[in-house]
Amino acid sequence: MGPLALIAVLFVGFGSARADDIHIAPPYRDAPEMAAHPGQPKGTLHSFIMTSRESRIYPGIRQLDNETTRRRDPSGNRLAAPGQLQSEPAPYRREVFVYIPAGYRPRTKAPLLVVQDGRDYTARVAAALDSLIAQRRVPAMVAVMIQSGGGDAQGSERGLEYDTVSDRYARFVQTEVLPRVEQLYELRFTDDPKGRAAMGGSSGAAAAFTMAWFHPEWFGNVLSYSGTFVNQASPADPATPHGAWDYHDQLIAATPAKPIRIWMEVGERDLHWQDPETTYHNWPMANDRMAAALRAKHYDYRYVTAAGAGHVDGDVIAQTLPGALEWLWRDYPR
Repeated sequence: MGPLALIAVLFVGFGSARADDIHIAPPYRDAPEMAAHPGQPKGTLHSFIMTSRESRIYPGIRQLDNETTRRRDPSGNRLAAPGQLQSEPAPYRREVFVYIPAGYRPRTKAPLLVVQDGRDYTARVAAALDSLIAQRRVPAMVAVMIQSGGGDAQGSERGLEYDTVSDRYARFVQTEVLPRVEQLYELRFTDDPKGRAAMGGSSGAAAAFTMAWFHPEWFGNVLSYSGTFVNQASPADPATPHGAWDYHDQLIAATPAKPIRIWMEVGERDLHWQDPETTYHNWPMANDRMAAALRAKHYDYRYVTAAGAGHVDGDVIAQTLPGALEWLWRDYPR
């Protein structure tokens, strides 16, 4: 690891600073906390299935597959004629993974980490939390890692859940998923938003921010990798015609600062990194502008740009995840 990369990694893991823009560079290597250590207590992983029949908030859709909906613009957006439907009702099954820290006492209120696209993060989140909790660098927290309802982007259930700029997904998590988790595993979650975080990558990261934006009384922290703060919402909403792009384009600046702490990352060569602004679909540009908007409103944020990295880069996640979690919970009681 070169000196510049090493310095950057140290800053990413350092927990006392505020409002930093940090650049890291390859080679990217797993943080030491990602490896199991002999004798270290390990949390337990569980999972269960939720179906569309159990949800009043998301009864289920899927993308239509026809010649019109398969057409894409240069930025990857699905093209549809005015009034053309992109989806139809359809059932889904989603798996929910639950990490319970070692030594948890049933029905004791615990801090909470909610992760979108949960299957993609179970091993890494569990490994990081095992180490950080054992070293008392974060509180003993529960992680609820939720799969989407399926598909991707416009017209899909995942796109509806993650890319919509509204409080619908936050209400789904708060009122339908978390009570089920508490019931199944004899858990209780803290009501303190400073002890509750939402995390995700890509559209899952946009969803995490949206959860906190609309309900900071439920989720006071956000962890975002390659956030899809671009125009990908479907169906379109006249109030936010450019979807999550409107966060940095207007919403953050026009709204009094909310009690949200945000750690965010983007790859230098993330999706559509060379696209012009007019596409509203350039990931590095969108994340740069998110950081600038948060900085202007004096949010408690940390922004990491990863040289040479791509979209939701696994090597970058393995290097930065422990430091990101520690930074988010840096002043929360152990």
